[in-house]
Amino acid sequence: MSVQNPLRLLDLAGMSLLRDEASTITALKDLPTELFPPLFMEAFYGRHSETLKAMVQAWPFVRLPLGGLMMMPHLETLQAVLDGLDILLVQKDPPRRCKLRVLDLRNTSQDFWRMWSGYRVHGCSSALMAPVAEDRSRTKQPVTPLEVFIELHLKERTLDGFLTYLIGWVEERKASIHLCCKKLKIVSMPMENIKKVLSMVQLDCIQEVQVNCTWHVSSLAVFAPLLGQMGNVQRLLLSHIHVSALEEQEEQHVVQITSQFLRLHHLRGLHLESPTYLEGCLDQMLRCLMSPLDSLAITHCLLSDSDLSHLSQCPSMSQLKGLDLSGVSLTYSSPELLPVLLEKVAATLQELYLEQCGIMDSHLETMLQSLSRCSQLMFFSLRGNLLSMAIMERLLQHTSGLPSLSQELYPVPKESYSSQGVLQLGRFIQCRAELFEILRVLGRPRIIWISSSPCLHCGDNTFYRPQPIIYC
Repeated sequence: MSVQNPLRLLDLAGMSLLRDEASTITALKDLPTELFPPLFMEAFYGRHSETLKAMVQAWPFVRLPLGGLMMMPHLETLQAVLDGLDILLVQKDPPRRCKLRVLDLRNTSQDFWRMWSGYRVHGCSSALMAPVAEDRSRTKQPVTPLEVFIELHLKERTLDGFLTYLIGWVEERKASIHLCCKKLKIVSMPMENIKKVLSMVQLDCIQEVQVNCTWHVSSLAVFAPLLGQMGNVQRLLLSHIHVSALEEQEEQHVVQITSQFLRLHHLRGLHLESPTYLEGCLDQMLRCLMSPLDSLAITHCLLSDSDLSHLSQCPSMSQLKGLDLSGVSLTYSSPELLPVLLEKVAATLQELYLEQCGIMDSHLETMLQSLSRCSQLMFFSLRGNLLSMAIMERLLQHTSGLPSLSQELYPVPKESYSSQGVLQLGRFIQCRAELFEILRVLGRPRIIWISSSPCLHCGDNTFYRPQPIIYC
């Protein structure tokens, strides 16, 4: 009861102040720091624009996490806050108590508002005042441009009103404002608009990029120089980029794209979904990787034997923790190439996805020794491949000594299907019993999951819900 009463007093004080907006604005210079967040929330939800504008100019924290209050972007609120910043920016001698250096428009930092509004039990006063102490230390630093953080999810053909207003505001104040973005996601937007938005962004702030567009490879080549300026990117996903059989400059476009990887010195995760433009020339990209990767996904495409060979020889693969080659057909590839790659990453590999790769018994047989040396392996999936009960028994034997392996997804043995590729329930039950007996003989507590496709011969990619086989 005693803990809650002070919080109610703060709420009541905030509501009382906002009944007279002019008096509230006048009182801000003497307002206790702990009243600022709850009063700002009251002003925000009550749409008191003048109060918001004034509070921005006196904000006693380094960061104003405005995005944590906006479930949906709200242009009127943004305008009030930016108007307050405008006044702050032109002042040669800003108010002494104002410490604001970062406006955060991302949908994060809800904890800040919960803490100051009383949704959390305040364990000690020193913890509450820590942000203020941090702010005071920063006032001694040289004045730098004010940072505005946003989430960029470019998914419409035209810019919405919120982003249009913000981009226009930043464009007029580029010397005093840095527009920052940690994660960039592009789903659908004309290249002209993408370039306009990114011209306002500090590209070296971006750490994760997702391009999930039905772009032609020529469009990706146009985007590539922008990507090259994102020197701190750590995660990159490129999906659904397609090529044309009539494209004469395709090879030149690939060079334009892959050459930008030379500038990505902090890249750790690379995910290429359906990268048909890299078939036969994967080595061009691999040569441009400047740092060891910790995760690599190349999925749903064709890779030549030379591609797989270059992959296993690439120095950037030496510390790989995650490898996903799902949907890469290995049916006609040389069987020794994948084991060589697994040997290279055996000391670090933790996750391995080889789903729907056309792997058959002969391929898996060549991989078993290499798999057994992947001592850090925790997750392994072979779903969607056609394997016999005999090779699955050998697989379980070779992986039984892996100490960290805890999640295993395997296909239903091919003996469970009819000659037409239809799953037979009776055969399936018998195969489950045989797999359980194999686990029992091996003697190690273990859970494996087996999953079937509706038809292994018709190209249907849908998986049934995996069924566990548990030996304790």
